[in-house]
Amino acid sequence: MAFNLTSIYRMQNPIQNYAWGSKDAFTQMYGVANPEDKPQAEIWMGAHPNGCSSLVDENGETIRLDAFIANDPAAILGDAHANFGELPYLFKVLAAAEPLSIQVHPDKASSEAGFAAENAAGIPLTAAHRNFKDPNHKPELVYALTPYRAMNGFREFSDIVSLIQSLKLPALQAEIDAFCQNPQSDTLKALFGASLRVQGEARSATVAALLAVAKERQSEDAFAEVLRLSAFYPEDMGLFAPLLLNVITLQPGESMFLYASTPHAYLQGVGLEAMASSDNVLRAGLTPKHMDVDALLANVDFVAKPANELLMKPMVLGPVSDYPIPVADFSFTLVNLANEALESETTTALILFCAEGHAVVKSGKQTLTLQAGESCFVPAAASAFAVSGQGKLVQIGSR
Repeated sequence: MAFNLTSIYRMQNPIQNYAWGSKDAFTQMYGVANPEDKPQAEIWMGAHPNGCSSLVDENGETIRLDAFIANDPAAILGDAHANFGELPYLFKVLAAAEPLSIQVHPDKASSEAGFAAENAAGIPLTAAHRNFKDPNHKPELVYALTPYRAMNGFREFSDIVSLIQSLKLPALQAEIDAFCQNPQSDTLKALFGASLRVQGEARSATVAALLAVAKERQSEDAFAEVLRLSAFYPEDMGLFAPLLLNVITLQPGESMFLYASTPHAYLQGVGLEAMASSDNVLRAGLTPKHMDVDALLANVDFVAKPANELLMKPMVLGPVSDYPIPVADFSFTLVNLANEALESETTTALILFCAEGHAVVKSGKQTLTLQAGESCFVPAAASAFAVSGQGKLVQIGSR
């Protein structure tokens, strides 16, 4: 084949035009053209069928990454092939101008069981009410490039009590009172589930009462978030979520890990997102899309995630910051580039992304220069490479 198993290649990456995306963030940060003025939500890097990257050789010829891998998966993927049988990760740049839905990603065992059950039931993969699109889990790491507002995990139960104990919301009053009198996982589960099942006139009345309180208490961050979200979802019961979930703003350079079975939502900002290659999403509000509340409740861990434990701290060795990802599907390493080349070896396929400045990547007789926003693919068979330049380079692989 024209593309060599041991060569590194520049990548062409698809852009997803989801409605919540920014129209100018990628242009301002990376010079990405947007001639049709569409929302540009995510740049995808990987071999996922819903958005597969292409590789470009020195003559401008292209090949889809999945087709390139298919030529010799063992040589190109290396350890990733031995451990997963495929490229196990997906890497994105995400630009949220509007809030995304509140989501939960099932764990591996639940994903396998749910995928098999929905297949057996004959539910098409493209069906709007399909919950499990594949048999994989979807843990994620997000790294902020701009201030990045999000919700992640349940607040400490005492904090939830202080926020909701004086609320008068008839449709939820029994569950609110039960949780405040006995704040534990099962009463939180009942409250969370009840909040997502309120419909019709009861929902309108509940949201109106919640917003009235939020206006009175908008000096408190949680209620201020309720008001902000109401501009986008004026009658959605997801507006109750900031009172239950941690609301956090990551500063540029900060990161957090999003575990399976944990409710979370990205609200605004630009960040890098590394994840296992899965598209399994159970929604929990702030969306007009299908919500399966029973499946959601079965896949949520109703445990508190203290706010001071949300940030992920890297292990720093000289110019290299390695993030302690607790799954094997992907790794995330940040390199502060310098004129002196940093040499590396690999036994697995890598994606290198220039997040800032410029990067020079050398492997064998090849040299690629990446500007901010550009990426390249390093097959496992390349085995060794060196990086230099000015700025920041992100390396995504598997463990």
